[in-house]
Amino acid sequence: MVTSQIVFSAFVALSFSMLALAFDLSPLQDFCVADTSRPVLMNGLSCKDPKTVTADDFFLSGFHIPSNTSNQIGSAVKPVTVSELAGLNTFGISLIRVDYAPKGVNPLHTHPRASEILTVVEGSLEVGFITSSPENRRITKVLHKGDVFVFPVGLVHYQKNVGDGNAVAIAALSSQNPGVIIISSAVFGSNPEMSEDVLAKSFQLDKNVINYLQTKF
Repeated sequence: MVTSQIVFSAFVALSFSMLALAFDLSPLQDFCVADTSRPVLMNGLSCKDPKTVTADDFFLSGFHIPSNTSNQIGSAVKPVTVSELAGLNTFGISLIRVDYAPKGVNPLHTHPRASEILTVVEGSLEVGFITSSPENRRITKVLHKGDVFVFPVGLVHYQKNVGDGNAVAIAALSSQNPGVIIISSAVFGSNPEMSEDVLAKSFQLDKNVINYLQTKF
């Protein structure tokens, strides 16, 4: 009995340790400003010498400036990840601004390493995410200025401007490097290209349609 309790306790401890490792590691020092001149040698970026760190390592300007949304999807994302702000290294957080033209869409995508909490700053957005198989349930809501919505880590989600004017949203993510997988680009624009036979069977489409979609991405 004692042996089984020890084994069970060890299993529980291991499970919790694996759960903790599923997200960005907690820092073991006040800060670890990223030194991008060094190769990546760990799960993150190497640290600058703390003696050389200045306030500018924790600072980024221009987040208030709208991005150009004159593109095919009618939206533009301005990220503040560790790539743009070295002081975020090891903090497990990042930020994005999304600008939407009228009827603009932030297309179906996932963040493989982060949950996201989005606040509408201007305009109205239809937002939603899709639960995992086999349900594939779409959970959606129309948000207005000041409304907040959460997207769970890894799930496919989107936003669409349903107002008459431009819209703006600010989102925080639970990783310094959340990653983004835009579904259409990943599937139809992979490099090298995915086999048309795999795509045709996956989407139950004619190969000519697959070939056309691949030319779009």
